[in-house]
Amino acid sequence: MPFPVSAMSRLVPDNVAAPGERAARISFAFGRRFFVFFFIGLLWIVPAWNQLRFLYALFVWDAFVFAMWLADLRRLPNPEALEVRRVWNEPPALAQKLQVTIEVRNSSRASVWAQIYDDAPVTFSQAFPQGQCVVPAGRSTSIAYSVHPQARGDMRFGEVWLRYRTSWFLAERWARARIGQTVRVYPNLQEAQKLRFHLIRSRQIELEKRLKRQRGRGREFEGLREYRAGDEFRDISWSSTARRGKLITKIYEIERSQVLWLVLDAGRLLRARANGLTKLDYTVNAAASLAQVGLYSGDRVGLLAYGRRPQQRVAPGQGSAHLRALIESLAQVRAEEFEADHLRAVELLLSSQSRRSLIVWMTDLAETAATPEVVECTAVMTSRHLMLVLIPEQTDLRRIVAARPKNAGGMYRYTAALEIVQRRDLLLRRLRQQGAMALETAPSELSMALVNQYLQIKERSLL
Repeated sequence: MPFPVSAMSRLVPDNVAAPGERAARISFAFGRRFFVFFFIGLLWIVPAWNQLRFLYALFVWDAFVFAMWLADLRRLPNPEALEVRRVWNEPPALAQKLQVTIEVRNSSRASVWAQIYDDAPVTFSQAFPQGQCVVPAGRSTSIAYSVHPQARGDMRFGEVWLRYRTSWFLAERWARARIGQTVRVYPNLQEAQKLRFHLIRSRQIELEKRLKRQRGRGREFEGLREYRAGDEFRDISWSSTARRGKLITKIYEIERSQVLWLVLDAGRLLRARANGLTKLDYTVNAAASLAQVGLYSGDRVGLLAYGRRPQQRVAPGQGSAHLRALIESLAQVRAEEFEADHLRAVELLLSSQSRRSLIVWMTDLAETAATPEVVECTAVMTSRHLMLVLIPEQTDLRRIVAARPKNAGGMYRYTAALEIVQRRDLLLRRLRQQGAMALETAPSELSMALVNQYLQIKERSLL
């Protein structure tokens, strides 16, 4: 099941509209045809060298052009007659192209030719989005431009500016519409849509578990029956046995609603970039994908994003409204310049989650001689929870190690990269020895790898 359509529609920014107003104290100017006609009149200077009376023809021509400019200026509607609207058709998402529509309605009696400029943030478009259109009298016209958001979070769109003129192109007016708004950029939602077959598979797993009723392996109470050979004595219900006069056994099934925590490290190590995005962007996208899979599988999903202090925290829950809350929180996770406080995050998580749960920790390993806090904290967490540690791979280092050095400089780079890669592999082995599942993969493959690992956990009933 992809992201619900009803929940998706609530993520779309509001359409905003406002009437035009003068862009400045003097909000009109000469059009390009005015200057063409004006300079044509200068041709009268040529015969004026011999007869000065031709200068009168020059002045008459210029006066005529200026009068035509005044007439054209009066034909132009006032800015208040133009209404501008910014229309959104889909929610802005990281690294996804989308179209923004600008509608202009002309309530005057004269058609205008308009050039439109939208003050979009630089994270949406490096160039100033613009377009041109003809707005007939009493009707509306729209233009659309494409943007490509490169950062999550709240971004500010400014005003829309207009330059409009009539078909004469002698005079023009400048106007603006105050439709500034704050737009939230979400994680890559299309990435989760591409994992639809995993979602279907997870639903099949859930249905199979309900049909098989794997008794004795789970701890969710299902019912009572008479004692049979091979049943464990700890499962005997002594109160029911006393009432019925014969041994009665409790039967259990696999828990249908387990707790899944998404824990995101937003410290400095996740600020590193790969293919234009930060490692944090990739982990946020992976978290959004897993949240959809987990909720569709019947689990209750919670979120904790932290740096030096907790940034976002959402208690475990279910439903489309809860999924929207998770997406809203993930959109606001920002990378910090300092090392994250892992111990503080672990203390907060342990204090709020006492029941055994699956904790997916998305972090990175510091390349220092000392043992990273992540490894120490994992040892504490594995005694009470099932831990899955997801680490973005250092693809550039792996690439250097895989290549053969060709000179002395290449040998030094190869040696340094090999040392870092071997240390990371050693730390990953330590995490696994402590009972955690550690997964390192390329940043662009985090979502797919994480969903696969989660489904394997569900299939094997490890939680």
